[in-house]
Amino acid sequence: MMRALWTAGSGMVAQQANIDVISNNIANVNTTGFKKSRSDFQDLMYQTVRQPGANSGADSQIPTGIQIGHGVRQVATQKLYTVGNFQNTGNPLDMAIEGDGFFQVTMPDGTLAYTRDGSFKTDSQGRIVTSEGYQLEPAIAVPQGATSIEIAADGVVSVTLPNNTASQEIGQLQLVRFINPAGLLSMGRNLLQETNASGAPTASNPGQDGAGTIVQRYLEMSNVQVVDEMVNMIVAQRAYEMNSKAITTSDEMLGIAAGLKR
Repeated sequence: MMRALWTAGSGMVAQQANIDVISNNIANVNTTGFKKSRSDFQDLMYQTVRQPGANSGADSQIPTGIQIGHGVRQVATQKLYTVGNFQNTGNPLDMAIEGDGFFQVTMPDGTLAYTRDGSFKTDSQGRIVTSEGYQLEPAIAVPQGATSIEIAADGVVSVTLPNNTASQEIGQLQLVRFINPAGLLSMGRNLLQETNASGAPTASNPGQDGAGTIVQRYLEMSNVQVVDEMVNMIVAQRAYEMNSKAITTSDEMLGIAAGLKR
């Protein structure tokens, strides 16, 4: 009887973790470039009372056996890299990636981080940076007084200067891809970091070697679907409730057993 208490308790812990993941998805429903996460679960150890396949006679075997499980645990939270909806902003430095790939940004310690958030700005030196001020890699600086900025689908950045009708190329954007993007480490601030699980980044120009293309004046919104998350929340809540009922039932059965001797 005590086993049921611990088994149901593990179910409550797992569903609480599931609600935490769902809540984070809903909280980031309007976060640019955000990718929703999913909880993965595994069953725990089994007590084998009767081994399946064991001999029950000279010419017979036990077909199924008896195995009693000990509950569940959360083993992973996986980011799902489906493409979110595109929103037209009209801002020339807003960029969305149509397809696979990540923008590269340089962190203050010189390391690289990766993001799908294409809401870039310019700093006091004209360099294209993120909202946190991290510089886009490869570095591109917009000349002072530029009257327009154009970013082609292949990542070529051009500007038009005063008293000059011809555009001038000032840089080339690059995107990076990973063998296992789900293995990237989330750092917050819409940034991801390379890990051994993600594999090494492969850089290429947009539209080449499987990388996506650049869509200027658009932003990729979160891929969170609110209706799906609300359904998942209801399912998790009911699973939590049923596990709590199992604990209550086990406690009542223990109470009955304890009251047999009067």
